[in-house]
Amino acid sequence: MKDNGKVTIYDISKRLNVSAATVSRALNNNPKISSKTRELVFATAKEMNYKQNRLAQALKSGKSKNVGVIVPYINRNFFSSIIRGIEEELGPHGYHVIICQTHEQMDTEMEQINTLLNTQVDGIFMSISKSTTNIDHFTKVLQEGKSLIFFDRKLDVPGVSSVVIDDFKAGYMSTAHLISQGCKRIAHFSGDLNLEIYKNRHDGYISALENHGLKPDPRYIFTTLSNVESGAAAARKMWELKDKPDAVFSASDYTALGAVQELKKQGVRIPEDFCISGFSNEPFTQYMELPMSSIDQTPLRMGQIAAQVFLEQVDSDQELSIEKKVVLSPELIVRKSSNRNLAELKVQ
Repeated sequence: MKDNGKVTIYDISKRLNVSAATVSRALNNNPKISSKTRELVFATAKEMNYKQNRLAQALKSGKSKNVGVIVPYINRNFFSSIIRGIEEELGPHGYHVIICQTHEQMDTEMEQINTLLNTQVDGIFMSISKSTTNIDHFTKVLQEGKSLIFFDRKLDVPGVSSVVIDDFKAGYMSTAHLISQGCKRIAHFSGDLNLEIYKNRHDGYISALENHGLKPDPRYIFTTLSNVESGAAAARKMWELKDKPDAVFSASDYTALGAVQELKKQGVRIPEDFCISGFSNEPFTQYMELPMSSIDQTPLRMGQIAAQVFLEQVDSDQELSIEKKVVLSPELIVRKSSNRNLAELKVQ
């Protein structure tokens, strides 16, 4: 045993009177070692509280069994559900997940990728920050032979796989639903249109209006942050218009919540006078005093599929540059905030 008290394979070999090489092979499940010897080595290692050196093991095998997951914020149900899906899928395969959050800063995102690469992760899953414009740190991951998979938010980078929902379809579905409720002056809280997901949701909104004979009105489109305060501020501006909207499709549940709170202060009846539909199906939407309609992005499934794509890549003999693009179908959960029939519906 070393001076620092850590048990080594030499301690185990001495206890069992076998070579250190035999112990090493047994611990790594080498088929040349009999099952009886492997069981004896594992039992002795457990009894002696032996801990394998994961870094040394990674250097030897080329695999650390660690992956990184980078998200803008970890305190959003959407992102935590994706992380859960990744963990559930990779856990049985012996992988451990290292979680990082960027707070929407590209510089932080770049630092975290460098840190994860220095930690010898086998792959990185990520949803890019709103401020990300440079792709050099993404190509660096590929150059080091690591798998990189985008989820939800992405950029088109050759060799990078992605798992997203059809945001255009989601925007179209939400807007078409509001039209079906008799709404004709539909506003949109858009989010940052420089980000692909918000641009696609906005385009779906515009397309639904045009296909139903309604002319899009630029006055009804508000760029918002994904928080309650921004939604309330947008609702105040919206309500100052002479020709007031009669509905809003929000690209975020949080901005939709802010609109609900502000409009209730104004004495607006929802859904009788005004309909609201959000995005992400955050848990609070179904437990509100006025349950809110929202798009379900199936984040748990998104995480599971992203993990499956990763496993296909690491288990494949082909180059990682063979990318896979997965687009999931969204689901509109119709609740009281936009449903004048008052029955909860699911629309795909």
